[in-house]
Amino acid sequence: MNIRPVLGAAAAMLLTHCTSLAVDQGLPAGFSSLALVDDTIELDMRYLEANNFVGEPITGYQASACVLTTSAASALAEVQAQANLQGYSLKVYDCFRPQRAVNHFVAWAADADDNRMKARFYPDVPKNELFSRGYIAERSGHSRGSTVDLTLVPLGSTQPLADPMGNYDCRGDQARRFPDNSLDMGTGYDCFDALSHTDNPDVGAQALANRHLLRELMNAAGFVNYDQEWWHYTLREEPFTDQYFDFPIQ
Repeated sequence: MNIRPVLGAAAAMLLTHCTSLAVDQGLPAGFSSLALVDDTIELDMRYLEANNFVGEPITGYQASACVLTTSAASALAEVQAQANLQGYSLKVYDCFRPQRAVNHFVAWAADADDNRMKARFYPDVPKNELFSRGYIAERSGHSRGSTVDLTLVPLGSTQPLADPMGNYDCRGDQARRFPDNSLDMGTGYDCFDALSHTDNPDVGAQALANRHLLRELMNAAGFVNYDQEWWHYTLREEPFTDQYFDFPIQ
């Protein structure tokens, strides 16, 4: 299914305008704020606060904003248009990730004594195996600007209020996970576990169908899924294939 014609000439003009605005805001050429391309996509930027597998705000995240390469942001707007037709909206958890944030992850991983978030995010994976199992890396595709972590939420829904440091289990049913207005994807976001592998049938038929719907929508706009994380997608024709950026999100 080819959905690129949906945007048309008007959207192309908007994209050109957004690109110039992004440069004015200090972003490198080729990058845009997603809000300037499509402000209907929901943001739930988990690395800005403590609700993440490290348990603290991550270096480089200074604002609740999603920055992507302009081509990735444009493609994501196409996905949003199609998701809306089916009664859903995209919600993003992470977009461009500065290299300094990746360095923060690496430093955290080297501290064997810091397991404060283990029960919530990696209950069955030894911390020293998070790299070898492919859940975190010293070089992240996010730092190239065309990778996004996201989910689908029902149109009109809102993110529930919750204790960000509560006693949750990302592998449990929805009542045991951190509250999220996401469709049931079988695990929470950033759940480092085999249950997060996109095609794992152990999550049940409905969660698997929800994952496949997200993948179908994303594939149609040119994104490819990382099969160990149902939430992780990279633009197939990403403009920066071997360049890793390190500007703050502000």
